[in-house]
Amino acid sequence: MSHRPRGSRARHHLHCDSCYSRRCRARVEASVSCALVPCRLLCGAVFHLCKEEDHLLLCPNVRVPCLNAGYGCPVQLPRSSRAAHLQVCPASVVCCSVEWNRWPANDACSQPNAELFENLLRERGREGCLDLAMALKDQEALFHSIKMTKLFPELTRSVEEEEREERRQEEERRREKARKKKALLEKEAAERAADKEARNKLWEAVNSISVNFPDEKEYDEYEVEEESQPVLSQEEREAIARGSGVDADLLVNYNAWERMFSMEMGACREAEETAAASRGRGRGRGKSLGALREEGETGSCAGAAASSSSSSSCLTGKPGKNFEYKSLEPMKIITVRTFKIPTSFTARQGRIRNPAFYKRESEAVDTSDLGVAPGDMPVWEEVQASLLCSLERERRGHLIAESVYSDSLLTDEGTQTYSFLSAPFRRNASLADLTAGKPLELHLQLQVESVTSRHNKASSAFTFLCGHTFQRTEYGKHYKNIHSDIQMGVNGWFEQRCPLAYLGCTYSQRRFRPSTHEAAVSFNEELGCFSLHPTVPSSQTGRGGQAQGGEDSLSSLPYEVLCHVASFLDSLSLSQLALVSRLMRQVCSSLLQERGMVTLRWERTSFSQGRARWRPTHRVWQFSSLFSPVDSWGFRNIPPISEHLKACPYNEVECKTEKIRLPCVREEIQSSKNCKGPTLVALFKGKRILM
Repeated sequence: MSHRPRGSRARHHLHCDSCYSRRCRARVEASVSCALVPCRLLCGAVFHLCKEEDHLLLCPNVRVPCLNAGYGCPVQLPRSSRAAHLQVCPASVVCCSVEWNRWPANDACSQPNAELFENLLRERGREGCLDLAMALKDQEALFHSIKMTKLFPELTRSVEEEEREERRQEEERRREKARKKKALLEKEAAERAADKEARNKLWEAVNSISVNFPDEKEYDEYEVEEESQPVLSQEEREAIARGSGVDADLLVNYNAWERMFSMEMGACREAEETAAASRGRGRGRGKSLGALREEGETGSCAGAAASSSSSSSCLTGKPGKNFEYKSLEPMKIITVRTFKIPTSFTARQGRIRNPAFYKRESEAVDTSDLGVAPGDMPVWEEVQASLLCSLERERRGHLIAESVYSDSLLTDEGTQTYSFLSAPFRRNASLADLTAGKPLELHLQLQVESVTSRHNKASSAFTFLCGHTFQRTEYGKHYKNIHSDIQMGVNGWFEQRCPLAYLGCTYSQRRFRPSTHEAAVSFNEELGCFSLHPTVPSSQTGRGGQAQGGEDSLSSLPYEVLCHVASFLDSLSLSQLALVSRLMRQVCSSLLQERGMVTLRWERTSFSQGRARWRPTHRVWQFSSLFSPVDSWGFRNIPPISEHLKACPYNEVECKTEKIRLPCVREEIQSSKNCKGPTLVALFKGKRILM
């Protein structure tokens, strides 16, 4: 809402420029002072009329855009309410930066749980375990982040191979398209022929009417033949042209092309004669080992394309600089080492490997020296090798015989290579692409370790980031319920497993529920977040249903009632309700500015000069993944884990019948003839442990 000021800023009054009194009684005079007026927006301010335009820049009741208008907030509100609006602003978005660690499943310091992982993946559809779902989600994100070209560059396809593969696939698609097109044309030709035959029979039956129709048969047959004819390549056209049965009228332009080629051949012969004459003149001055020579006396033509330019320089008499390719001779490559070790330097054998201390011989080795057949050579598994290389934070793969100089003394010559069944990899292939068609396996531990900002993270563990976005008022609830209550307590407190899980038992139970109502916590693998589902009694599941015509009873309610009902849902429920139908999407869209959040979608734009820039293209409105906040949790009414141990198939009771000797303590009291009493040292010395 804009307000036009009643006074013009172009007029300057001598008195008004220095007057700030609310009770000014100066007379109204032209170019001196003007009248006092109150603010029309009722903010309580009183000022001279000529200062109204300046007051609108500070008036607390003027409606202005939000401070986050550049980030997508469309709200217009009074200036005094902007600070309070930031707490609920849809553009005031906070990204969760909580991190946690997971160790690989085959870690040397952990117990092998291969049988447990196999049983959990086999029973994955029946039981929704929170720790298993979180581990699989983290593993999927990890596999997408590992790029094979960074770890194994020698096993990655080159640009030429990628282009050759793309051309082959494009050729296959073109052939398939041409085959389908040919079949379609044949089908249409057959239909047209049948239609014409039926029409001819119809007109032959009508003898009373004689009408001359144009003969379209030849035209249609020629059109079908022309369309069905396959496209010839350049090689096929040249083969046809060299054939003996080609009509002479089709090769009219052959003589013109022949004359052009003969002119080029004459220019080449002239260039060769000129080059031979220049070599004869320069032979008396000595021979040169260089492959490229620069002459300044007379210009010699190096080819047919440069004959015109060189001849013009010769006629004018101006010395030109032309290059002449002479006979190429092999040159001996000499490696010069400019670094010299100082005489005062002495390498310590215990700290530095001095390559000059031991005499070494360079020998060519091959895999045949190992004495193993090529079919019996070990093949690496892609997941295990990739995780190992990622944990060590180094490029394990390298080109064959690639040398890396770490300093002036040490040189690493790489000859170790990896062998994979799926090699070579595409340039943009990730580990997730290689495991897409394989059975699902778990390569990370189920246990989660928390990470703080002051914690020195281990290099042999993978770190994961939450990364979910929330409104500023929702972040505290998300951190408390998700990370503090559920995620950090899922390893035995919030969700408890059988003590014999290391043997393969998959039994687990969730011990907590919201203290106010019955609900179950589950993990949504598609969204990567936790959700809270209320437990509906079995007596109420049979009620409700669909109305007449196949429409649910909820959609038959008025639009205003639906909006009121949706206002009681949490953000996660609203995001899922918007996917039900178009009506529900409109209902949820009406709550976006109040309950949703807006972010900018950025895209990378490249320029012709090679520079790139990121710019926002559009705004994205969405709901967060926060469920209804839980203030306190209570224990569920379930039997303890000891009841499960009575029926656990992995709990094998072993009864001992043999007698086992236990250690005992015997006191040896020695009679002392002196009058001194027993001391503490003598008491301990007198006790001995006997078997």
